[in-house]
Amino acid sequence: MRDEPRSGCAINAAVEAFGDRWSLIVLRDVVFGGRRHFRDLLANSDEGIASNILSSRLKALVAGGLLTHEEAGRGRRGTYSLTEAGIQTVPVMVALGSWGLRHRPTTPELTIRARLLEEGGPPLWENLMDELREAHLGIPRPDPDRPRASQLLQEAYERVLATSSTMNT
Repeated sequence: MRDEPRSGCAINAAVEAFGDRWSLIVLRDVVFGGRRHFRDLLANSDEGIASNILSSRLKALVAGGLLTHEEAGRGRRGTYSLTEAGIQTVPVMVALGSWGLRHRPTTPELTIRARLLEEGGPPLWENLMDELREAHLGIPRPDPDRPRASQLLQEAYERVLATSSTMNT
């Protein structure tokens, strides 16, 4: 990451923070995939990120204040956590997902979460961000009895997978 921005434009500032081809994908996998360890991010990348690129992106996201990295002891895995700035990328990812649904070819199993988040609107996003704050920052959810957004998204994903696997057999 550069120290000095190219300009004072807010859009430029955001692009400089995560405008390369991998940073938002890595953040997506932390946010929606619950992947918090290097090996999990590498092994479960739908896009096939290379280990050197992942390492570089994680370092840049930590340096940019979107993730933190807790070093682990010898033989243990370090853990990446979202910062508040990283958590607040959820609405950005929803907007990008909505655009992708409309203007690019997609597959049902990889777009069901984007569809649900688009349909659920800001209340669902806030619910998800509250869950992320609890998991990554240790801040309890304001309404612990409310159903978890992540569970809704995961169940929908599993239903689409089950439907597509029965159609392919």
